[in-house]
Amino acid sequence: MPTERITFAGHDGSQLAARLDLPDGPVLATALFAHCFTCSKDIPAARRISARLAAMGIAVLRFDFTGLGHSGGEFANTTFTSNVEDLIAAAKYLTGRKMAPALLIGHSLGGAAVLRARADIPSVKAVVTLGAPADPSHVSHHFEDALPDIQRQGAAEVTLGGRPFRIGKAFVDDISETALNPAIADLRAALLILHAPRDETVSINNASTIYLAAKHPKSFVTLDDADHLITRAADAEYAADVIAAWVSRYVELNPPAPPPGAPEGVVRVTEADPEGFLQDIQSGPRHHAVADEPISYGGTDRGMSPYGFVSSGLGACTSMTIRMYARRKGWPLNGITVDVCHNKVHAQDAGLASEGKVDHFRRKIRLSGPLSKDQQAKLLEIADKCPVHRTLEGSAHITTELLPSG
Repeated sequence: MPTERITFAGHDGSQLAARLDLPDGPVLATALFAHCFTCSKDIPAARRISARLAAMGIAVLRFDFTGLGHSGGEFANTTFTSNVEDLIAAAKYLTGRKMAPALLIGHSLGGAAVLRARADIPSVKAVVTLGAPADPSHVSHHFEDALPDIQRQGAAEVTLGGRPFRIGKAFVDDISETALNPAIADLRAALLILHAPRDETVSINNASTIYLAAKHPKSFVTLDDADHLITRAADAEYAADVIAAWVSRYVELNPPAPPPGAPEGVVRVTEADPEGFLQDIQSGPRHHAVADEPISYGGTDRGMSPYGFVSSGLGACTSMTIRMYARRKGWPLNGITVDVCHNKVHAQDAGLASEGKVDHFRRKIRLSGPLSKDQQAKLLEIADKCPVHRTLEGSAHITTELLPSG
C-alpha cells in the first residue's frame, strides 16, 4: 500500500502530521479518518482499517489532531471544537488535491467530531462512527477526579493510557456545552454506526442515541465482542469490510476505463493466519476471496488452494471464450460446464520431449443445446484460444520487488 507522509496547517496554523494511504490502482473515492481521544493516526485500528479500504480503492487520510502524535501545537490549548476545525482543514487540504472526501470515519471521540464536522464539508456523502459517544462530554469520565483542579487552576495534568496529558478548562467547558443531536438530525449524509455491545468505555446506549437522532438512510452494525480500541486485527478488518460494502451504496466507486491493452488491476494477497496458510485476497473494490491449503498439508481448508485458483481461472476463461464465440455466431448453445483437474506429471506422459515433471491441466467441457457436430468441434477448437490457456501454455515473465516495511 503506497503511503504519503504529509503535513498541512491545522485550525491555528500548527503543522499537522498525516498519512495518506493510497490504493495501488486508481483512487475510486477518498475518506477522512478521525482517531479516538488522545490517540494518534497510527493506532492499530486506524492503520488496519485504512489499509483495508485502500486495498478496495478508497484513499484514506488519517492525521494527528493538534498537540497529539507528530503534530505541532499544544494539546492543552485544544478543544472539541478545535478538533472539528482540524477535520475541516484536512478536508480542505484534500479538496486542494482534487481528492475531496466523500466519506468521514470517526473512532470514539473522533466519531463525535465527524458528526459535527459534516455540515462544513460539502463533499461528504457518507459518515461512519466506530464506538462513538453521543455526547462529547462523555470523555470527561477519563479524568473526572481532576475536574475540580481543572476548574480551579485553568488546567491540570492527568494520566490517560499511561501517558501524561494537560487538560485545559476550555476543553472541559467546550465538551460540556456541545450538543450533538442537532448536528446528527441535520447530517444530510448516510450514516453507519459500528459499535460493540460490550464496549466498556463507551456504552452501546450511545449508539442507540445517535441512531434515534439520525434521519434515514442510517444503519447499525454490531462489532460483537470487539474492544473499544478495536485492537484485534480481525475486528478492524471486519469493520473495514462492512464500511466498504456499505459505502458503495452511497458513494460512486466507478473506476476509470482502462486504456486499450492495459493489464487488469492489482490483486492484493494478505496473510490472514500466520500459524497456517490462510490468505486474504482482494481484487479491486468489490471482489474478495480466501485461499488456503488442505488440512493434510498443514492448512485449515477454508478456501481453494493456489492451484485451485489457477484451475478456476482456466475453466472460467474457457467458458467465457466459448460463450463469446457462440454468441457472435448465433449458435444454440444453452449451457457450458468446464471441469479442470491439475497434476504434476512426467513431461513424456504429457507428450513433451523434455525431462522432469510439468503441470498437466486436464480439461473436460460439456456443451448443452442443439448443436451440430461441426459446431461442437469448432467450439472445442475455440476453447484452446482462451487467453488463460495461452498464458499457461506459453511463457510468462514475473518480476518481483521488495517494498519497504510499514
